Amino acid sequence: MRSQILNLLKQNGNKFLSGEYLADTLKVSRTAIWKHIKALRDNGYNIESVPRSGYRLIDSPDLLSSEEIKSSLTTKILGSEILYFETVDSTNTQAKKVALQGVKDGTIIISEEQGGGRGRLSRSFFSPKYKGIWFSVILKPKFLPQEAPKCTLMAATAITKAIEDVTGVKVGIKWPNDVLYEGKKLVGILTEMNAEMDCINYIIIGMGINVNIDKEEMPEEIQNIATSLSQITGKKISRLKLLNKILYYLEHLYIICQEEGFAPILDEWRKYSITLNQHIRVIGTNEVLEGIAVDIDDDGALLVNIDGQIKRVLAGDVSIRPVQNR
Repeated sequence: MRSQILNLLKQNGNKFLSGEYLADTLKVSRTAIWKHIKALRDNGYNIESVPRSGYRLIDSPDLLSSEEIKSSLTTKILGSEILYFETVDSTNTQAKKVALQGVKDGTIIISEEQGGGRGRLSRSFFSPKYKGIWFSVILKPKFLPQEAPKCTLMAATAITKAIEDVTGVKVGIKWPNDVLYEGKKLVGILTEMNAEMDCINYIIIGMGINVNIDKEEMPEEIQNIATSLSQITGKKISRLKLLNKILYYLEHLYIICQEEGFAPILDEWRKYSITLNQHIRVIGTNEVLEGIAVDIDDDGALLVNIDGQIKRVLAGDVSIRPVQNR
């Protein structure tokens, strides 16, 4: 209901909407409208009310609440259900708690802050309040469990396209799960799955995007290896606009992979890759390899040419870094 009220107020621009009009349109009482307006004000929305004129929206807080997201959502699957938090340990952890409780395909868990945000190999992820987009998507696809790792590539492609659309900034994807700008980390992705032998119960894609974090706000140990969109552009970026664009592209790619398979998504990923055709060092659990990253295969594994022999590297087993001063 609140998202519908917000949507009507936003669509009406600077004009007033009467309580009677809102009540008739939404088929509720004027008292119900008043209660929802009060709740929106309590959440930081500046809504002016004038007797015999009604309500108008002056401005909105920089929130990623379910009401705010739904008021401008353009997707049908992603965001069909939204669970919003002021703060959580990790949106992936919260997603796993609800994933088997009958939530819909495309459910979003989003938080303004993460106290225990994490990436691959249990690395921590800095997730300050109101400064980024920290969210997880629960997917319940029909494809087989062995396809799940490619969802990381799908998410990275969607985020990269959305960032370029909204900000004009061209970023690149570092295999398997990071989006970088001039060598600095901008986005981290963590994909987790619950499955049986031939059936996926759910896939959770956790995404963290550094949006409006100043350099001095970052921990000193990551100031030279991470960045944010506001640092790159020199201006504040609308988190809501960027999130909705990410959801739009992610849903588009999700539909494609279910109808046509992952081949079109892998082709898109290759366009944005900053790993392919580079000399890299692959740091595994028990070995360190050097070679040229030549491609990814149909499973999303990285193919590395090491002295003329192709080595297949699986996502989740390694991290990769450009070799310096070779």
